[in-house]
Amino acid sequence: MSEILETLFGSKAKTRILRFFLLNPDVEYSILDIAQKNMLTGPQVRKELNALKKIKFVTEKSRKNQRHFILNKNFHFYPELKGLIAKSNIYPQCRSLGKIKAVGDVKLALISGIFLNHQKSKVDMILVINNVSRGKLKNVMNNLEAEVGKEVSFVLMNSEEFKYRLDMLDRFLMEFLEGPYDEIVNKIPGLKRIVMGLKKY
Repeated sequence: MSEILETLFGSKAKTRILRFFLLNPDVEYSILDIAQKNMLTGPQVRKELNALKKIKFVTEKSRKNQRHFILNKNFHFYPELKGLIAKSNIYPQCRSLGKIKAVGDVKLALISGIFLNHQKSKVDMILVINNVSRGKLKNVMNNLEAEVGKEVSFVLMNSEEFKYRLDMLDRFLMEFLEGPYDEIVNKIPGLKRIVMGLKKY
């Protein structure tokens, strides 16, 4: 889906910036913020913002001698674009999800929330990883956030903690497992059987 949008909108940079503003409609951002959060260069961001400002998709404000930009909710095609972007924010369009497997001994990686357009989910990901590399995980999350245009919320635990929470029928965990989710990695024996049991009640 991201390839389709990049073709429609002309570039990866434009697609990321459009998605970023549509998913964060009430926040002002500097050029540096936009570049860092979307993993783009300053010149790429300035070029796209100048074009988007001309068609009044964003408005510019000055804060402490620095240019800040915010989405113009009165933009003529705002509702249609927001709907289009929401539909595009689904797995498997996020190429960085596969890189999660390399951040440690990954036992479980489940996605919901922003990836499945499931707004009721309290988090976007549940990760069960032993011997996790914090640096690699941070890098993967930064890439994911640049792809989806929004901060990704996740819960990280090891196998021992996950088993304890599962045995205790932890409410947060149960609510996540009862809702819609997709598996990136599942090496937890019997988890599908447990989930099927939960969904019967």
